[in-house]
Amino acid sequence: MRDQYFIHKIALIASIICSTLVNINCSHKQPLPPFSCDSSDPSTKSYRFCNVDLPIGKRAHDLITRLTLDEKISQLVSKASAIPRLGIPYYEWWSEALHGVAGAFSLHSTRNFGIESPSTEARAIYNEGESIGMTFWSPNINIFRDPRWGRGQETPGEDPFLTSKYAVSFVRGIQGDSFEGGDLKDGHLLASACCKHLTAYDLESWNGNNRFTFNAHVTKQDMADTYQPPFKSCVEKGRSSGIMCAYNLVNGVPNCADYDLLTKTARGKWGFKGYITSDCDAVSLIYEKQHYAKSHEEVVADVLKAGMDVNCGDYLANHTKSAVEKGKVSESDIDRALHNLFSVRMRLGLFNGNPSQLPYGDLSRNDICTPEHQDLALEVARDGIVLLKNTANLLPLSKSETKSLAVIGPNANVSKTLLGNYAGRPCKTITPLQGLMNYVERIKFHKGCETINCTSIASSEAVRIAESADYVVLVMGLNQDREREELDREDLVLPGKQQKLIMRVAKAAKKPVILVLLCGGPVDISFAKNNPKIGGILWAGYPGEAGGKAIAEIIFGDHNPGGRLPITWYPKDFIEVPMTDMRMRPDPWSGYPGRTYRFYQGEKVFEFGYGLSYSKFSYKFVYVSRSKLDLERLSTTEKNPEYVPVSDIISMSCEEAKFLAIVSVENEGDMAGKHSVLLFARHDEAGDGSRPVKQLVGFQTVMLYAKEKANVEFEINPCEHLSRASEDGTMVIESGARHLTVGDREEYQFSITF
Repeated sequence: MRDQYFIHKIALIASIICSTLVNINCSHKQPLPPFSCDSSDPSTKSYRFCNVDLPIGKRAHDLITRLTLDEKISQLVSKASAIPRLGIPYYEWWSEALHGVAGAFSLHSTRNFGIESPSTEARAIYNEGESIGMTFWSPNINIFRDPRWGRGQETPGEDPFLTSKYAVSFVRGIQGDSFEGGDLKDGHLLASACCKHLTAYDLESWNGNNRFTFNAHVTKQDMADTYQPPFKSCVEKGRSSGIMCAYNLVNGVPNCADYDLLTKTARGKWGFKGYITSDCDAVSLIYEKQHYAKSHEEVVADVLKAGMDVNCGDYLANHTKSAVEKGKVSESDIDRALHNLFSVRMRLGLFNGNPSQLPYGDLSRNDICTPEHQDLALEVARDGIVLLKNTANLLPLSKSETKSLAVIGPNANVSKTLLGNYAGRPCKTITPLQGLMNYVERIKFHKGCETINCTSIASSEAVRIAESADYVVLVMGLNQDREREELDREDLVLPGKQQKLIMRVAKAAKKPVILVLLCGGPVDISFAKNNPKIGGILWAGYPGEAGGKAIAEIIFGDHNPGGRLPITWYPKDFIEVPMTDMRMRPDPWSGYPGRTYRFYQGEKVFEFGYGLSYSKFSYKFVYVSRSKLDLERLSTTEKNPEYVPVSDIISMSCEEAKFLAIVSVENEGDMAGKHSVLLFARHDEAGDGSRPVKQLVGFQTVMLYAKEKANVEFEINPCEHLSRASEDGTMVIESGARHLTVGDREEYQFSITF
């Protein structure tokens, strides 16, 4: 699981571009990137929108007043047309930075993970004249609600608290802010981040339902404490400059046409100051597929009046003028959207003249794919790998005593599989086979089956090399053929005959085998978990360009694994639960089991937060600054003996109610290791269906040498960490006993009373 340290690193990596620059001819001077307000053009001196001494709001207003209606409409789409008479170049709003910066670039070689490194390299590519956009439609902060979701691999997992922390770190890193926030001067951006997909979007195609027309029925309770918190944090704490509204409808209203969502909530309650884009072609669906609007012109009115600013696609370019002529929208509706769009472009410095003479103007090809960025890719790959099983301390293998190795599996030597989706081309990739070849000279390799679909297996060849080797490493799992955008999984097991191949090889091998899984979503591998002939299991996700090296380092002990699962691994029978059921909480009357570790109490293959190490770590609460919290002191309204709404508590009281919990962590093992300490809270009546079984409230990473101790400090804010959503969506703090827990046994109890 991604802890605070790892979240910062993954965010850093999520935007690393690390390009090989194969499309840049280094022997020729590169063209300048597209920009406005060229000081060498005398006419720009008369444009107030070019005056960098004016506030951005006034500059944007001046620019908008100079545009004709047709020019204005041309800016409402992702491929915003050039306006030559004002010196404004074409702009592409759509770029990606999830697993490397991709899209909107003439350059097609980028890396696959990052954050300040990402936006730094994005600027470098822009400065080289190789890009035409600095607005990146990342991160994906939807909750990984159902294990079958094809895009779950894009997210940090199932927990809203964790996802919120990830969103803030990702956005700050992309936009050039500090880890703590608050360092963006005058709102200027190194690059622009965009949190997506607002909201309750987590289904691609299941049982005749698809994301384009799916109407997600979401309770106010689940919306408040599961689906919305990451977006709220993205805006309030991360200060994201972009939001993307999702394809689907929520409770009958398309997200991109929802005034309550985009304007009243995002801009009003959360204070969002940026642009809102649709997902690609989502606007056209409102009329053509969802039949929410009765005409093209009504769609234009619905989305612009709801608060959306730019349409990924060309729908608004085709129908907005007609909407104006028919009185469905006014020019002021368009101006509102343009103000948000041009303000973000100005915050990026794209209307400040030649970028080589501006902040970030010194970034160049020398800042792309640097050794530091490649080292960071390796570090994050190491930290993200989770050790799921290690019977009899099979791992790590001895470097000196392992003379021969058999590597078997369809994922063992496929570079593309490492990268996941929305990935640019990496600087270089190291597959698991290549990584292992650095440790053992005598290696025999066989794919076992041609692809991960594994419709047939070459078991005799695989068994033959397994029998002859000291140890066997099986590299199995999924790839983008089984899980991706527009493709949800139909089951939770390994494809085809992979399980049969694993079992045959394990039976033939001299010693227990090591199973490595490359996959984004969870897989029911109970057969391997319970088989003594399978001694070690590693889950590597899609670990990026350095994934193979990281896997090999862990197998041979050059890195002590410390990753934790960010998702619950359900049994294969969980597919009986409809993907379309958005409820988080269980319903005992119907047998609905609930979702995620917070509410699901059924059988699990592996728990959220699970992860082994080559060391043993122990915990002890050494200090908690509060044993009792008096709600009467917090509330400013009439008292309810059972709870206080958080909205009735003034922010100063929330600050005063904060308390510290200090946990002593000891590495009792013989190997140094980086360890994630997870702090959970639970109510005395947890697991009653309405209240979470437990809730993550803090996580910290500590690096400890063998036998070393350290104290880890957590700050608990009762308003944030100890509240829950009532049925009407109100966040409340309830009276009653609370328990802080860390590890399997260590617990601290305190009370909340009136």
